[in-house]
Amino acid sequence: MRTLVARLDNVGDVLLAGPCVRAVAAGSDSVALLAGPRGRAAAELLPGVDEVLEWCAPWIDPEPPELTEDAVLELAKRVRDLRPDRALILTSFHQSPLPLALVLRMAGVPWIGAISEDYPGSLLDLRHRVDGDPPEAERALSLATAAGFRLPDGDDGRLALRGPLPDTHALTGGPGYVAVHPAASVPARQPTPERAHAIVRALAGNGHRVVVTGAPAERDLTATVAGDVALDLGGATGLEELASVLANARAVVAPNTGPAHLAAAVGTPVVSLFAPVVPAAHWAPYGVPTVLLGDQTAPCRDSRARHCPVEGHPCLAIDPARVVSAVHRLTGGMS
Repeated sequence: MRTLVARLDNVGDVLLAGPCVRAVAAGSDSVALLAGPRGRAAAELLPGVDEVLEWCAPWIDPEPPELTEDAVLELAKRVRDLRPDRALILTSFHQSPLPLALVLRMAGVPWIGAISEDYPGSLLDLRHRVDGDPPEAERALSLATAAGFRLPDGDDGRLALRGPLPDTHALTGGPGYVAVHPAASVPARQPTPERAHAIVRALAGNGHRVVVTGAPAERDLTATVAGDVALDLGGATGLEELASVLANARAVVAPNTGPAHLAAAVGTPVVSLFAPVVPAAHWAPYGVPTVLLGDQTAPCRDSRARHCPVEGHPCLAIDPARVVSAVHRLTGGMS
């Protein structure tokens, strides 16, 4: 049986789909993962994935392309050529699976399941409902379970990556540092550069070797945050290399962003600088020791804001000493 799993948004979303994908893989002959351009690199790292298809969904991507007939027909042809027997569409609670379900029906997929509050008509064979607000990894896994898939024996349901990861010691030196990743996909979820630098300086002042990570487009930010007290790796790693850097860290300090979930996938404890624009119960790092910092009752709570609506970004005005304390708690108090 060929199964298609779709998760069309960001790196963190795709990583959180990992347990669901592994359950599907345990009950399928092959698994293809349909990912967006922002999540493709994470899809390539998931155990259980045999093939990755990339397509940018205009109803999902935050900078959506124009929806054209040619683009939809091209996706339908690619899926038809794949000939999946089943498809599971994974979405966040505020996203609809039904546009993609329509395209998959056009492509001839005979069975489709998704979590949907909207009436799907004949677009879905399985309309799954989820009670409460469980962690996103468990929410996605519940869809696989409802579709008849189970994690294999010995799989604990945590996040995971394919191995082996590349050796990044030439970049970082030996293991044992604290990694700080200051950026997030939207400004409302990340601390100001000045606050992030204060955290790095406090960690270094307490005897920690600090490595600052970031994407190529974040080089100016990582240079500011690292200053003269930390190693700046902004732009020096792809996602696979970043996973290795985080795997060799004693702890990771990061906002609600894909690299926080990447740290969880390699088993590294996380100090989560979490802005409450989305609920921490749903999106905090999953399956690893975590200390959650940030005012979860701030006025921006549950707003899904991309830019902070409150002057001064107070929810992430975190005393650097609290971050140092959290790192010490996660690492047994040793620098």
